[in-house]
Amino acid sequence: MRFFCVKFKSIKLVLLIVLVLVLLCVNYGGYTAAGVFFGSAMRKVPVYYVNTDEKRVAISFDAAWGADKTEKIIEICQEYNVKATFFLVGMWVEKYPEMVKKIDASGFEIGTHSNTHPDMTKLSKQAQNLELSTSINLIKNITNKPVEVFRPPFGAYNDSLIETAKDLGLITIQWDVDSLDWKGLSAMEINNRVLNGVRNGSIILCHNNSDHILEALPIMLDRLQKRGYTVGPVGDLILKTDYMIDNNGMQSAKI
Repeated sequence: MRFFCVKFKSIKLVLLIVLVLVLLCVNYGGYTAAGVFFGSAMRKVPVYYVNTDEKRVAISFDAAWGADKTEKIIEICQEYNVKATFFLVGMWVEKYPEMVKKIDASGFEIGTHSNTHPDMTKLSKQAQNLELSTSINLIKNITNKPVEVFRPPFGAYNDSLIETAKDLGLITIQWDVDSLDWKGLSAMEINNRVLNGVRNGSIILCHNNSDHILEALPIMLDRLQKRGYTVGPVGDLILKTDYMIDNNGMQSAKI
């Protein structure tokens, strides 16, 4: 009798283990339950930088408020034979259409920075789609060119936002070098941050109307080029197809 009792307990234990294993394999919100339980679930991540052996970096300017320094930024970049990416908010595009034309005519890349600059992680998927599609259409109506890159306002993102952007043909872009120019840093402080943080494949974040960007930019471009870096737009640096992004936001070619 004791033998059967022990055997029955063993069978129950085996069944329990099998049940747990089955439950851990169940898909939960795009992740397996095992990944959620053990903290190894893979969330979607934007491109922070690119894995490359080449001394290439991208420089970008977010534009949400003000435009009086934008034309001079373009002129400085042209002096150093550099193109950049401008991430434009839809409201900015509506307010400064002639400047959008100037950016485009000068050969610079234009990406979207949303339409109204909200925290898009707090929006429904439908609202996220509306923010992006509206801003894309505003840009395309002026440039007659596709919009391929997107930077989330405040750098805030979630799986839903990255998926929505991808559905609209956008690659979501962050940065790994933050100039913090919007904080009112001096030109020297801005350059120290950029030059101390840059590496092959870096994406540099600046803003089109920050206090000291016009003093900082010539120094930045000069020193980057003297270090052997080729500076260009995000779209020239990133991979458009057959890529993977790790948990740290490093984009690499699929092996």
